[in-house]
Amino acid sequence: MASNGVVAPVASSQAQVVVDEQQQPEQQLAAQISKLEIAEEKQQSEQQQEEQQPPHRSHDPQFNQKRSDPFQFGSRYLQEQDDVFEFNAWDHVETDDSYKEYAEQQYEMQRNAPVSDFDKHRFNSDPAKWWNQFYKNNTANFFKDRKWLQQEFPILDKVTSEGYGPCTLLEIGAGAGNTAFPILSKNKNPELKIHACDFSKKAVEVMRSHEAYNTDQMQADVWDVAGDELPPHLGENSVDVALMVFIFSALSPLQWKKAVENVYRVLKPGGEVCFRDYGRGDLAQVRFKKGRYLDENFYIRGDGTRVYFFEKDELADIWSGKLFTKDSEVEDASEPDIRFVIEDLGVDRRLLVNRAKKLKMYRCWLQGRFRKPLPQ
Repeated sequence: MASNGVVAPVASSQAQVVVDEQQQPEQQLAAQISKLEIAEEKQQSEQQQEEQQPPHRSHDPQFNQKRSDPFQFGSRYLQEQDDVFEFNAWDHVETDDSYKEYAEQQYEMQRNAPVSDFDKHRFNSDPAKWWNQFYKNNTANFFKDRKWLQQEFPILDKVTSEGYGPCTLLEIGAGAGNTAFPILSKNKNPELKIHACDFSKKAVEVMRSHEAYNTDQMQADVWDVAGDELPPHLGENSVDVALMVFIFSALSPLQWKKAVENVYRVLKPGGEVCFRDYGRGDLAQVRFKKGRYLDENFYIRGDGTRVYFFEKDELADIWSGKLFTKDSEVEDASEPDIRFVIEDLGVDRRLLVNRAKKLKMYRCWLQGRFRKPLPQ
């Protein structure tokens, strides 16, 4: 045993070590709690900032909201201070000067290298042939189901609701059924009948072979909207709603008048056309190469199918009948008076971005609602 008080300091030192060892976990725990509190405060601050963001500028799905006006076309506006690559898409974005200049250069190049007269006749003489080939190659997998249609055209929600009553819906250019079948899947109206028509026999075969095809509520038939006959099983004034989604653009301008006349004939007075198609300046138009130009704003794709890109005023003139009265020098009393009421007609401009490659893509679509007037 040591003497002269040597033991006490050693014991004191050992005791201090014990105390330090006991306090260390408590200090660590206090530090962890402090970090946790800071993290929680940061999370709360970020959440408050997220909540303060307008829903359309938020990255949090819980703040996503559907727009009440279908022709609003979104509300994510691109401001000067924004990082264009923050989101995958921006709404109502006008093309910038560099894109406009590039587009005009592309149009000039396209005009100077048109489709040959031989190929022009080949593609225009039998367009159904090329669509048959398209659906033979792509079957039902090429297009995604258009589940967004009820948002764009609220009338579809109404006619498929329980208790709505008898309703005949005609889809023109139904393709493989990517519109008709999603509508049927949400339908609660036992008195709804969908007539899905396409001038491609192969597309109709694809629809009829679909597992959800049921002739009690859906009838798929071959029909050319620009032909001389009305759709099979449908007479004049028999349709409540006509759907035309990316189909009018497949017609030659020479076919527009007959197509509009047929739609007018088959619709009931007060019936409605729900329309969506390509607008001039869309990326799909701008990037066409040489040998694809058929006529102004009218092109042939690599698969042989045709596509037209519309101006807003041009569409208004087509569906109101003004275009055809302009073209007719002498008024013919025997000609039917085809004048739809333009209920809505809007331009849906979007800037889509590839954030990984830092690419900007300008898209442009036109969307409208045209109504057959009631008798005076």
